[in-house]
Amino acid sequence: MTFSNRLSLRAALLATGAMSLAPLAFAPHAFAQDAKATPANDDASQEVVVRVNRTTRSSVDLGGSEMQKILPGISPLKAIQTLPGVLFETADPWGNNEQNETLFVHGFSLQQLGYTFDDVPLGDQQYGNWNGLSPSRAVISENVSRVQFASGAAGLGVASTSNLGGAIETYSSDPSKARTVTFAETLGSYQTTRSFLRFDTGTFGNGNALYVSLLHHDAKAWDFNGHQKDEQLNAKFTHTGDKGKLTAYVDYSTKVEPNEDSIAHVAGETSAPYVRPFLYPDYDAALSYLNPTTGAPPASAGNNFSNYHSAAQREDALTYVKYDYRFNDTMSWSNQAYYHYDYGRGIVAGPINQAGLPALFAVYYPGPAGESATDQIARLKSIFGGTGWAVRTTEYLQNRSGLISTFKIHAGDHDIEAGAWYEKLYSTQHRAWYPFTASNTDLTPYQIPTGKNFDQYYGKFNVEVLNLHVQDQWRLTPNLLVQYGFKSMSQTGTGYFPINQQNAPGATNPTVYPSGTIKTTENFLPQVGFVWDVSKTDQIFADAQKNLRQFIVYGAGGSAWSLANQSAFDYFKANVKPETSVTTEAGWRFHHTFTGPITGIEGQVSAYHVDFKNRLLSISPTPVILSLVAGAAVLANVGDVKTDGIDLAGTVHFGHHWSVYDAVSYNKSTFQDDYMSGSTTVHTAGKAVPASPDWMNKLIVSANYSNWDMQLSGDYVGKRYATYTNDLSVKGYLLTGLQAGYRFDMPAGSPLRYARLSLNVTNLGNIKTTSTLVVGAASGTYNTYPMAPRMSFVTLTTKF
Repeated sequence: MTFSNRLSLRAALLATGAMSLAPLAFAPHAFAQDAKATPANDDASQEVVVRVNRTTRSSVDLGGSEMQKILPGISPLKAIQTLPGVLFETADPWGNNEQNETLFVHGFSLQQLGYTFDDVPLGDQQYGNWNGLSPSRAVISENVSRVQFASGAAGLGVASTSNLGGAIETYSSDPSKARTVTFAETLGSYQTTRSFLRFDTGTFGNGNALYVSLLHHDAKAWDFNGHQKDEQLNAKFTHTGDKGKLTAYVDYSTKVEPNEDSIAHVAGETSAPYVRPFLYPDYDAALSYLNPTTGAPPASAGNNFSNYHSAAQREDALTYVKYDYRFNDTMSWSNQAYYHYDYGRGIVAGPINQAGLPALFAVYYPGPAGESATDQIARLKSIFGGTGWAVRTTEYLQNRSGLISTFKIHAGDHDIEAGAWYEKLYSTQHRAWYPFTASNTDLTPYQIPTGKNFDQYYGKFNVEVLNLHVQDQWRLTPNLLVQYGFKSMSQTGTGYFPINQQNAPGATNPTVYPSGTIKTTENFLPQVGFVWDVSKTDQIFADAQKNLRQFIVYGAGGSAWSLANQSAFDYFKANVKPETSVTTEAGWRFHHTFTGPITGIEGQVSAYHVDFKNRLLSISPTPVILSLVAGAAVLANVGDVKTDGIDLAGTVHFGHHWSVYDAVSYNKSTFQDDYMSGSTTVHTAGKAVPASPDWMNKLIVSANYSNWDMQLSGDYVGKRYATYTNDLSVKGYLLTGLQAGYRFDMPAGSPLRYARLSLNVTNLGNIKTTSTLVVGAASGTYNTYPMAPRMSFVTLTTKF
């Protein structure tokens, strides 16, 4: 791979198909290369770029080849960690583990952003599936062509009900016009093996093309005895005709991810471990771990006792058909239909004498009057297999289908767009308990438990969503574009529980979980912005937009259907409004070339302000005014958040062989109000949003000589508060990585069209620090996940 800084700004414009409006590009590794000189799917000659989009918003594209340079097989969400203002963390270097992933953009968290794949909605990325799937399960990483990241304000047509703080849109590559076989094999630390195979038919028939690809991924967890296992199939067909393009796509994914437990921290304690490994597969250790009389783990472990195992099992099938029809040169109409099926479960095997479980089990298996605690534990042990352990599953089912339609017309100086998105979703959530016996061979992270003891609850949910949008891009002058429009959002969610959790003795509420319907509609969510080409090398943009996040229709923590009883639900429905945000941003994009040691500089500077209203938080105990059982959680409006920040990102080029990319971001997100938890005032006014750092800096130093390319990366994350009251925090850290690659020159006539060998080292400094931070529900406590240690991977990629 060679780097080039020979191309002018005009060539960069040609590469994007834009002529009159300058989409200035900044690249961590190189200037943009003319697309006409780059075969569509030939990574051997593809230039690595991060391209600034020609929009009124802060929006950038990350190319698929750049993703694979960071780490072959990397998740699209993990890949954008190199961009300004983004914090993404999880337990594995690819970003595939969903249980402990965290994502912050300008103070907004994972579930307050929007996500799509080839324009199909991916939901809000809630760990317990209810309305979507992760990008990694929607498409094999090696098949990604680009990821578009809009921080702050997303496009009006993005199919999402959660994009308060922007959107991450992933796009798959099209089939190649030439017949090609692509194979990539990654081997590395902790028994990692990743095998990717793709066959492109090339163009056949009358404008047809197809590819089919397979993935096998297996990697051992670094801190316990479990393997992350993924099997995935992608197939994509395109037909290009005189009047339009037909696209059909199929994805099938099965995934099993043994998960680790978080480490509990309490203010003043210094004994918290760095890791919290499971006991699996050591049955003997599990049987001897618990006190034979009390069933409790060792007292010295405290809240950081070991479970036997925990895992997420997921099966997804996603498909869509899309037709882009051109009436003429000025009018087009795109229609897309999609369907998604998901079935999965989360499994935890843990001791029965923890987390209040004896009280729960006693409801379903009551003992005799006056039973002692010791006798109760002995009886429950017998019921659950005689070992002192039990297995819990939380099972998920989704059936989603939808339609996306977009009509575009060019009329003089106006480009008008109108669109609609409709989705119908049916989902369930089911919690059940199973025995743990020493002879039970099904007690692994990779299998489904058998011999169920009881169902704790079973919820069913139906959701209908309709989003409409209209916008106009008006070119007032050759150098000034104004964009304005609005969207409307409507969601109807219904939830009910065929199986309710049984009441504790003495409880007066008829059921634990409520049923009902909540409909929320916002008819006018406006957006306005402009882009001004100050010169051929400088551009000013500004944008203002209002967004709304619909309620989560879900059966466990964080939704109206998780409230303690029907009275709480009815109060919530009548009084609580959805979260909204108003984002204002402005910035400068630039691209300049020079003579001398510094041959070029390009980048973007943007500043933003956000008013985030109706912040919802699950708090406990509930306010007395709701007349609920003390200690029950309630989802409540606890005030507003104001955010101010700035992002600076740019690349400096030193001739043909060296470049330095740096991205600095500062974000100040503060709560505006205190809130009540029962009769206690929680003083959050003026406090920073926890888990989101104020300062971040990303650095990439790149070099290229002949067939070699190398890069050294650094990612600084500043201090993060660990509680809402900011009384505890975790220190900042600097994470470094190394990548080096060599492209082989194939002799004339060789069947191998391309061969590349690459080395990737993550956490080069092997630092020990906090990765994902779980904010404490109360002052004085919080949980953490550890940073994965140094890992090395070697990848061979070939095409023939």
